Amino acid sequence: MQATSATSSIPGKYWQWRGQSIYYVRAGQSSAHPPLLLVHGFGASTDHWRKNIAGLSRDFEVWAIDLLGFGRSAKPKWQYSGDLWRDQLYDFIQEVIGQPVVLAGNSLGGYTSLCVAAQRPDAAAGLVLLNSAGPFNEDQPTAESEAVQSEIQPPKQSDWIQRFLQESAKWFFQQSLGRFLLFQYIRQPWVIRQTLEKVYLDKSAITDQLVEDIYRPSCDPGAVDVFASVFSTPQGEKVDTLLRQLKCPLLLLWGEADPWMNARERSPKFRKYYPELTEYFLRAGHCPHDEVPNQVNSLLKEWLLTLSAAS
Repeated sequence: MQATSATSSIPGKYWQWRGQSIYYVRAGQSSAHPPLLLVHGFGASTDHWRKNIAGLSRDFEVWAIDLLGFGRSAKPKWQYSGDLWRDQLYDFIQEVIGQPVVLAGNSLGGYTSLCVAAQRPDAAAGLVLLNSAGPFNEDQPTAESEAVQSEIQPPKQSDWIQRFLQESAKWFFQQSLGRFLLFQYIRQPWVIRQTLEKVYLDKSAITDQLVEDIYRPSCDPGAVDVFASVFSTPQGEKVDTLLRQLKCPLLLLWGEADPWMNARERSPKFRKYYPELTEYFLRAGHCPHDEVPNQVNSLLKEWLLTLSAAS
């Protein structure tokens, strides 16, 4: 376990993108190394990287951004998707940073960063994924395999009841009222804390400040519409397809105690489609950058310096 002290967030600025205000922060000075762009996960923001920005900006130019719909960025009633956030990051790199970057993303931010690096290669000098989200093609059972399975072993009566309840719940939460009620529940600070306790190995890293950083943006106008959009978000490109397109160096940092992303199960899939990657397993949960920031910062620094030397 690693004790961490609270670190103040660095004041940021706003950038106008497609008529919407996008919040970002910048720290450190330009150097011979590529800039580092940090991308948060679902429900988080630039605040979630405060410990990393403080540590890494001594040696690198560090940027962090709030994806549209999250943090201090605008929350318009749009259709949110990996493609939308990919385009946001790409335009930010082109228009604001002005040179290729090393993208580092956690969870949803990892998937979005992978989309940029794979599909907009001119913007990426390297890629770091921390417990990245996103399905592989092999994760999805085919209709044929499901049909065969049902013929071999017909569902039990209790299975039918469970399926009925699941489908009923799914239908309810697809309705406007259902989404609104669910959002009002999960945004409560005590629920946020409970959720964090499930995905953080070191509970001491779950501070009042962290809970407030997640709760605060949920009070913004439009936040409920962003949440509702998740239920109808078009599925993006599969991870294995993106890895086949990837050309830049890849570093994987796994919090191996993550109950959402099974590191030991997902790691071989990444290696299958991108065998030349570098990876480390850390005693942490879903957000290793916030739970064990000193370890993450050290590994990131070492890898970035190696990357610069190679180039």
